[in-house]
Parts: sequence; structure tokens; C-alpha cells
Amino acid sequence: MILMYTSFGCTSAIKAKAWLKENNLNFVEKNIQSTLLNKEEIKYLLQRCPNGTDDIISTRSKAFKTLGKDIDDLTVNDLVNFIQENPTVLKRPILLDHDSFVVGFDNDEITAFVPSETRNVFGNE
Repeated sequence: MILMYTSFGCTSAIKAKAWLKENNLNFVEKNIQSTLLNKEEIKYLLQRCPNGTDDIISTRSKAFKTLGKDIDDLTVNDLVNFIQENPTVLKRPILLDHDSFVVGFDNDEITAFVPSETRNVFGNE
């Protein structure tokens, strides 16, 4: 099952949702503005980032600018608390399942959620 973190009015999330539906992929949507992220969930997202916090933290967001610190100066607990209190600092959408982790909407990257046997069929046509 794919888990997709979104927010209200996020055009990339709307595109990702439409793509998942078109490709008959089951997903659960979690709106970060209406559902509180728990600390374990935030830690799990941070652990899944292959390139560190740059993968999911929007340094251009208003929330990040109010931080007034370099993100590298925060402890993990401080970062988790900051994200929990300011969920809009997260880039969106964030899509993940057991094997794949994709941030934003990209036509090529999102295909990681198509089962490998299906991808092989498409590649052989």
C-alpha cells in the first residue's frame, strides 16, 4: 500500500493522486494540515530520506524561514518537534511504500510504485 502525504491545494499532490488512480494503484492519503503527524512517523520519514533532510524539508517555506537557524544545528528531537509544529515545512507530496520513496510529482520517479512484473510487461511491448 502506498502512503501519500499531501496538503490542501497542492497541485503536485493532485497530479500524483490522479496518476495513482489511472494506474490502479491503491494508496492512503494523509493531509499534513488536517492530521497531526506523530513523532515516530516524522522520524520514519526522515530515516527514509536517501539524501538527508534536503529531500523533504522546504527551505523556501515560510515555516522554515521563521526557524531562524540552520537545519544542521538542530538535534533530531528538535527537528521532529519543529516539523510536528510546522508540517507545511515538508515538501509535498511525499509518497512511500515498503520499497520506494518519492517526493514531489515526477512522471518518471512515480513509476517506482508500479509493480516490477507490470513494468516488465510495459517494457517488452
